[in-house]
Amino acid sequence: VGLQLRMPWSLKGWRVAAMLASATMMVTIALATLAGWWLMPGLGFAGALLLAGILAPTDPVLASEVQTRSRIDRDAGRVALTAEGGLNDGTALPVVLLALGLLGVGELGAHGARWLWHDLAWPIAGGGLLGWAFGRGLGRLIQHLIRTGHALGWDELLYLGVITVAYGLSLLTATSSFLFVFAAALGLFPRTPPEATSLAAGGGAHDGLSDRLLAFGHRCGRLVEVVMVLLLGFAMPWVQWRGEPLVYAALLLVVIRPLSVFLTVPGLPRTQRRMVAWFGIRGVGSLFYLAFVIDSGLPPALSTELVNATLPAIALSVLLHGVSATPLMSLYRKRRVLQEREKRRRRRRRRDSA
Repeated sequence: VGLQLRMPWSLKGWRVAAMLASATMMVTIALATLAGWWLMPGLGFAGALLLAGILAPTDPVLASEVQTRSRIDRDAGRVALTAEGGLNDGTALPVVLLALGLLGVGELGAHGARWLWHDLAWPIAGGGLLGWAFGRGLGRLIQHLIRTGHALGWDELLYLGVITVAYGLSLLTATSSFLFVFAAALGLFPRTPPEATSLAAGGGAHDGLSDRLLAFGHRCGRLVEVVMVLLLGFAMPWVQWRGEPLVYAALLLVVIRPLSVFLTVPGLPRTQRRMVAWFGIRGVGSLFYLAFVIDSGLPPALSTELVNATLPAIALSVLLHGVSATPLMSLYRKRRVLQEREKRRRRRRRRDSA
């Protein structure tokens, strides 16, 4: 995901993604916690908060249909969804750790001081800054090797090596592995200039390498997607199906996510806003957090409740968003083309009238 986002740093370009990964996610977690507490009172407030944190991150793998289509894609809706999928896996972790602390499984420290620094401030800020620094340093080395004529073969090893080393550094520095790897990929190659109109515009050898790495990453992503859906299907017979978790899942996907986007993300055109509001896809991130909290030593009864609520929500998301992605994105692209044509007509009319 980080390799896909080659747009220059600007408030306009990154504002929506930052809002989705912070304010929108916090509103989503707050509303989902209240819904879980109301529908499944056996969870308690802390258990409902934990369930909301598990289901908070959107999925960067299953969302491939709605992501940016190239490194020069500047569509605000697709950029926002792509960047959100890379960011909110990291920003959801402090909420999960807070809920574990309230349940007596994790450590919060005196008045929550340990959680504020060790689980919230440092992992997010440190993961972003140190990951970017690592990516820029490695990127400069790669550019130097390209300028001196190095062929830089074995793209697959480079791709997996960046992930592995970045992950190891995040463990050494006690920062968010999600954000460290994402920021490293953002810093790996130069930003594509905004005036670029084709894949060849402003290109160089590093752009060719970037495209090859992206192609390999897309293949890996599709494999992960298939494996995840198969594992989810294999797990369905062990789910204890009840009405409350299904109602909760439907509320999260159809009501809470769209409402949170409309409350916290102003300024987007109506078509883009609706698209961003609908495609809050749940998947790999939620499965990771579910495994993480089960492994943390929760009481078996609470772990069972979380499994019974999380897996149906992911399955419903795969079904609803998977079925709707192709037709809705086709309609979205058509409307965007018509909107751009209308903008050009208006500009021509203004010039003619002037």
